Order: sequence, then C-alpha cells, then structure tokens
Amino acid sequence: MHLEKPGAGRPTPPVPRPSRRQPDAAGEGCLVVAIRLPVRIVVFLVVLPVRLVWDACAVAARWLERTVFRPLGRALLWAGRAVFVWPLAGLWRYVLVPLGRALAWLGNLAVVAPAGRLYRYVLVPLGHALVRLYAHVLTPFGHGVTWVLRGIVAVCAAIGLGVFAALARLTRYLVVVPCAWVYRWVLTPVGRAAVRCAKGLARLVDVLVTGVGTGLYRITRILLVLPLLAVWRWVLAPVGRVLAVVAREIRSALGHAWRITGYVSLAVGRFVRALVRWTVVEPARLVYAHVLTPVGHVVRDVVLRPAAAAGRAVGRAVRQSLASARATLRQARAGLRRTLVGGRRPAPVEDRREPIGADTRTLGSSTTALTKD
Repeated sequence: MHLEKPGAGRPTPPVPRPSRRQPDAAGEGCLVVAIRLPVRIVVFLVVLPVRLVWDACAVAARWLERTVFRPLGRALLWAGRAVFVWPLAGLWRYVLVPLGRALAWLGNLAVVAPAGRLYRYVLVPLGHALVRLYAHVLTPFGHGVTWVLRGIVAVCAAIGLGVFAALARLTRYLVVVPCAWVYRWVLTPVGRAAVRCAKGLARLVDVLVTGVGTGLYRITRILLVLPLLAVWRWVLAPVGRVLAVVAREIRSALGHAWRITGYVSLAVGRFVRALVRWTVVEPARLVYAHVLTPVGHVVRDVVLRPAAAAGRAVGRAVRQSLASARATLRQARAGLRRTLVGGRRPAPVEDRREPIGADTRTLGSSTTALTKD
C-alpha cells in the first residue's frame, strides 16, 4: 500500500522572486519605456569621462600612497620618535623620576615627619584637654543657660497668647464681620449682574463671528481652495509624477552607467597597461637583455678589466719607483751629512755589572755561591 501522497518526497521548486531593482516591464507605462533608453545613453556619455578620471585618480593615489606617503610617514614617525619621544622618555627616566624621588624624600623628611610628630605630641593632647573641658565645664554651664531660657520663653509665650486672643477678637468684630456683610449683600448681586451681561455680550459676539467666519470660509473655498485643488489635481500632480519618473530613471541610469563605465574603465586601463608594456617595457627589457647586457659584458672583459689590470700594474711600478727614489735620496742625504759634519760618535757603554775579582765590596758583600761571580 502506498501510504504517502504522490509527489510528497519531491522537493518543492523555488518560487522566483521579482527583482526589486528592475520593475516588471508589463506594469510600466509607455512614458517610462520611452524615457529610459535616451536617459541611459545620455547619462552613460556623461558618466564615462567622470569614471575614467576617477579611476585614474584612484590609481595615482594608490601609487602615491605606496611610493611617497608611506615612506614619508615612516620617516616622519621615526623623526617624531627621535625628536620628541626619546628625549622625553630620557627626561622622564633620568631626570624627572630621580628628581621626584628626591623631592618625595625631602617632603617626607621636612613635612610628613614633623607633621606627624606635631599631631602626636601636640594636637592629640590638646584635643583631649578640650574634650575634658567641654565635658566638665561647658556642658553644665549650657544646661543651666538652657533651663533659664526655657523659663523666659514660657513666660513670654503666656503673655503673647493673651495678647493674640485679644487682637483676634478685635479683628473679627472690626474687620471680618463687616467684610462678610459687604460681600454677601453688595458684591455678590453686582457680580451676578455683571456675569449675565458678559454672557449676553459673548453670545452676541459668537453669533457675529460665526456668521462672518462662515461667509469668509465659503468665499475663501470658492475663490482659493477649489482653484488650487484643481491646479494641484490636474496640473501639479501629473507634472510631479512625470518628474518623479524622470528622476527615478536618471537615478537608475546613473547606477547602471557607473557600473558599466567601471567595466569600460577597467578595459581601458588594461589596454593602456598592455600598450605601455608592449611598446615601452618589453622593448626596453629586450634591449637591456639582448643588447646592453652583452655589450656591457664585452666592454667589461675587453676594456675595463685590462684597463684596471694595467692601472694596477702602473700604480705598483710608480710606488716602487717612488720608494727607490726615497731610499736613494735618504742615502745621499746621510752621505752629505757625514761629509760635512762627520759621523756620529758611538755612545759610551757603561758597565753596570757588579765588580769582579778582588774589587772591594761593601754594604752587603757576600761570599755565598748565589752572589759570587
């Protein structure tokens, strides 16, 4: 028995999703189709030089960054380290740190230790003395002053309550009762009459304002709103839709043109690189490899090396001639000196050995075998 439904094990084919960038051509109007191709052609012609210049500037910037700015930055970094970092580090390590340690030692010796001794041996005993003075002298005196002040305050409060009660009764019968009578029998009727007059006047103004406002509303609607609404509906809205379509197509054309000109710029760059390579680099390499290198080897083997060997031989001969001439000149000068002045007398040779034989020996003379000649 087949328990599964037919086609249950087959994978469900994916549903193609509509592209968001390119709307369906069937849902577009004839105006969009008529505008798209000319706009894209014009935008492509405008964007192509910009993209070529942009890519050329990008290549030049990368080359400058690799050959100029990066070595310059490294040199500036090294110079900055040599001018600022290393002197400041040496100043910190060999000047400021020892100076700070010396100042800390002097501060500890001149300020901290005396302050600690002052606190321990002067301020602490003085504080203990003040605490004892407060506990045994000032506290009882304060309690007595507080009891006296409480009595004075109680007396003053009793007198003040009597005076306040008398003033309260006088104020009630002389001020409050007359004011309440005037408010009830004079101000209240006058206020009610004024409120009724104000309500009637407000109703009259409301009726006048409502009538005038209705008339102005109808006049404004007929003379301004309806014409502006018609202009918006039948003129501005269609023009805005057309302009929106044109702007959307221009934006889309800019995107397509930028991508397409990227491929064109890449192809142009590759063509220029190949052209430079095959017209300049390869001929130069071939000339260097097959012409200049053999010629240089021939010149080196036939001309330069023999010339160098001959130069070295000539130099050795010249040096030998100069050495023999110097030796001859030195001998002639010595002979002339002997002829005119005479030879140098030999220096007398002093015999510094100990006396031999029967010479008299004193001060430590010995006949032992170690000192005997």
